[in-house]
Amino acid sequence: GSRMSNNVDFNSKIDYVFKVVLIGDSAVGKSQLLARFARNEFSIDSKATIGVEFQTQSLVIDQKKVKAQIWDTAGQERYRAVTSAYYRGAVGAMLVYDMTKRQTFDHMTRWLEELRGHADKNIVIMLIGNKCDLASLRAVPVEDAQEFAERENLCFMETSALESTNVESAFLTALTEIYRIISKKSLSADGIYGNSTSLKGTAILVPNQDENTSGKGGCC
Repeated sequence: GSRMSNNVDFNSKIDYVFKVVLIGDSAVGKSQLLARFARNEFSIDSKATIGVEFQTQSLVIDQKKVKAQIWDTAGQERYRAVTSAYYRGAVGAMLVYDMTKRQTFDHMTRWLEELRGHADKNIVIMLIGNKCDLASLRAVPVEDAQEFAERENLCFMETSALESTNVESAFLTALTEIYRIISKKSLSADGIYGNSTSLKGTAILVPNQDENTSGKGGCC
């Protein structure tokens, strides 16, 4: 079976909730990436997203149960109206461009500025070149994206929501990196992550009641 599962066993505690936001220009495939990751679906005639949507996906990292809450910008990006509430509490961000449309890559700088203006400074950012199934139409060389990612200290991956290439891998890479940072942080119970009344989306630590029942490996 898959390492991930949507049917969380409600008896088992969630150790962490990670809010991850998807940002980038319209029609680069943000909703498709999310649908592929959360439900393993891809729809050929997808409509522009209306209203804020998020999907949750539960997985186990390092024997801790992590609930990823992945938010989709819901088409607001067309009006440059992605609000600060959208970014609030986010511990990860997926910056998505369409590798067949140069302009969507050139806009990454602006998206990154906006993200850094609103989000926690330790946010984990993943640069994603989507639609890599359309290799013959490539408008953004891998080297350009890699160079940008290195300069801005981002993780980088090319994906295809259509062919399901690297989608799970991209989300897992980001979530594992978030876990690594936050699990270290929560040892020193200060700052944004130590405050248990903080906004949902930041990691809230639940005392461990069932020490022995956490299964070995696998998922929920």
